[in-house]
Amino acid sequence: MAATIQEIVPLLFVGDINRSAAFYQDRLGFAMTMKWEPAGKLSWCRLERGGAALMLQQALPEEDGPAEGRGRGVGFYFNCVDADAMHADLASRGLPVAAPQASFYGMNQIFVKDPDGYELCFQSVLERTS
Repeated sequence: MAATIQEIVPLLFVGDINRSAAFYQDRLGFAMTMKWEPAGKLSWCRLERGGAALMLQQALPEEDGPAEGRGRGVGFYFNCVDADAMHADLASRGLPVAAPQASFYGMNQIFVKDPDGYELCFQSVLERTS
């Protein structure tokens, strides 16, 4: 059996999982594919869109530490077919998002912060003209 990695799925600790799950679903177009609701209260979920997935978990300050600084130094880059099309999709969902910008390394990028301050980038390769 090969030691093959199939997927990476980051786990984000969030201050209000209902608010965060709604943001990812309503504003970013992710679908909730799994959830854990002890005592009928959402505590963890997995969200997917296309080939990307992430998990959200309700942070508990006594176990997970303070919210301040959470996510600092970490960015999530979602590779898309067309950042312009992704921009139009996010804008149609009511997300105030700036137009894609070209990076010096050849990517067309949109940056968004989620409700907990995690930085998300949706990007596609710029067409090369020769």
